Amino acid sequence: LLPLAGRAKASPGLQRGRAGPRAAGAARRRKRAPESGRNEATVKGRVVKSAIEEYHKKKPVNHLRENLKYMLKGRLVADKAVTEQVLAQNRGRKSKDQPPEKIEKKKPEGTVFTEEDFRKFEREYFGIP
Repeated sequence: LLPLAGRAKASPGLQRGRAGPRAAGAARRRKRAPESGRNEATVKGRVVKSAIEEYHKKKPVNHLRENLKYMLKGRLVADKAVTEQVLAQNRGRKSKDQPPEKIEKKKPEGTVFTEEDFRKFEREYFGIP
């Protein structure tokens, strides 16, 4: 017997019972692949970018002047106590985050004796006239 005209043997991937639904989906994808649209390798329709424009676009911008104007515009200075409180709240608990303790410098103690007293002591102790 000859096979009927419309009944060609299906590829193994499309036979439902044997390979499962995954094989059928893969076969459908393979079939659809050639009609993907346009070829990406062509130059048609591509916009030529200027190297100078790209350089200017990626060049870092210096915002120093605007920042200085903004900073100098407001001359309101907060209280020293308030700034200390804010800094204390934002400080971490680790020892590396704590500021070094300020050691108060001891003022050199001045003597209660005057130069005249020293001369008088010299005369009395050493016997120098």
